[in-house]
Amino acid sequence: MPTESPWIISARKEIGVREIHGTQNNPAIVGYWKDVHLSGVKDDETAWCAAFVGAMLERNGITSTRSGAARSYLAWGTPLNVPVAGCIVVFSRDGGGHVGFVVGRDKLGHLQVLGGNQGDCVCIAAFKTDRIVGLRWPAGIAVPSDPLPVLAGADLSRSEA
Repeated sequence: MPTESPWIISARKEIGVREIHGTQNNPAIVGYWKDVHLSGVKDDETAWCAAFVGAMLERNGITSTRSGAARSYLAWGTPLNVPVAGCIVVFSRDGGGHVGFVVGRDKLGHLQVLGGNQGDCVCIAAFKTDRIVGLRWPAGIAVPSDPLPVLAGADLSRSEA
């Protein structure tokens, strides 16, 4: 398996972080908002996929969009024509968008995406490719040429809101 991007290594350490339902808020999720300079958000109920992606980039010295909008990544970095491990993928969804990091694909061709606010937590979930609206890579960083790894299938994402 090729060497992972630093932001993916950071993101993997967050797997399992989840929202606390009710009046309490997970400080890790609130911290993602602070990392992207949106410290006014103090809860874990506001859609936080873009905050998660941005926090992982910012923690590795890469300026994110510093936005809470998933689709803000459509105008960020360098566009890609095909997914590569570590790239940012933006998806359509009812009511908006979703953003995460591509870490592989499964045998059915679904993208395996490491992201936040996927079923209210940080996890790897499978996404159908017909939902992709953009693929991006950090500007100024070499794009890997390794083929996308085939991973054991994760469950298809059912909730990103």
